[in-house]
Amino acid sequence: MVQRSSSSTSSAESMTMDLSPKRPSKTYGGDGGAYCDWSPSDLPMLRAASIGAAKLSLAAGGLALPSYSDSAKVAYVLQGKGTCGLVLPEATAEKLIPVKEGDALALPFGVVTWWHNTHAAATDLVVLFLGDTSKGHTPGRFTNMQLTGSTGIFTGFSTEFVGRAWDLPQDAAAKLVSSQAGAGIVKLKDGQRMPEPSDKDREGMVLNCLEAPLDVDIKNGGRVVVLNTQNLPLVKEVGLGADLVRIDGHSMCSPGFSCDSAYQVTYIVRGSGRVQVVGIDGTRVLETRAEGGCLFIVPRFFVVSKIADETGMEWFSIITTPNPVFSHLAGRTSVWKAISPAVLEASFNTTPDMEKLFRSKRLDSEIFFAPTSN
Repeated sequence: MVQRSSSSTSSAESMTMDLSPKRPSKTYGGDGGAYCDWSPSDLPMLRAASIGAAKLSLAAGGLALPSYSDSAKVAYVLQGKGTCGLVLPEATAEKLIPVKEGDALALPFGVVTWWHNTHAAATDLVVLFLGDTSKGHTPGRFTNMQLTGSTGIFTGFSTEFVGRAWDLPQDAAAKLVSSQAGAGIVKLKDGQRMPEPSDKDREGMVLNCLEAPLDVDIKNGGRVVVLNTQNLPLVKEVGLGADLVRIDGHSMCSPGFSCDSAYQVTYIVRGSGRVQVVGIDGTRVLETRAEGGCLFIVPRFFVVSKIADETGMEWFSIITTPNPVFSHLAGRTSVWKAISPAVLEASFNTTPDMEKLFRSKRLDSEIFFAPTSN
């Protein structure tokens, strides 16, 4: 489990923070695409939870240059298809992973990656990154270390050091380091070939959340695929769990909370709906409408619920533990179904008849509630 800093913001302080969903801002890019991220100054809960969030968008022919990060991450392909080149620590060869919409990858510390969208691509390749920044340079924000380009690591070394490192004449070393003028993302020339990805390299590295067996499937309600150590072992090294949730039009996600002190970081993939979050002393700390492209964070132990608009809603979340545990306050698995009738009656200060009515509802529904005609 990811260890949180002792300076993390308390739940009481979270009550006063702006928890409303936010969109990212462009950090760098050009003809080849753009890298955008969410800033802790715009979304303070990122700093409080030591979580980073960013989005890479590559145009046709775009290449995100090789880099590594100060943070462990989960990557989720929101759109398109392409190639992820990945080199694990101490590996002697890279993995050339074909990626497509719905793919989730766990990226532990020390991994070097590059991303490419082919010239023939009909759409941009868009990848979401969510991860733990508790060991990073800036709490709440990823720092990516570029290996090449105008902001690359080796531009900071003298030609003597570069030449000695690679056993090159100093003039050749200087030319090699300075030839790539792009920073972070470039667009390849027409006809410039890249290595072909291999389906074999997907094994153990990727889980497609749109094709994986469903962990929850409720008719007219919603579906869930959970990313954990069982279906993607590298999740353990990253220290984060994740899930993809899709609920149908006007369906409701049961009020619930993470009962192992984890934060929930949610990116709305598509659709829209209403969100309410309740914190300490029964205070509603968030009442909003969330739309595709927005990100928000639920503080530890706070209770969240969502109701989709007519078109439904889909979101991808990370939870700051590799095998999250949730407690739901409504539905068949609600804690209220386990509590003694007399205790429930006394707790609500209600009548036996009302207690029986309360307990008789939601006997078949679990987590998601389809709309009713009432």
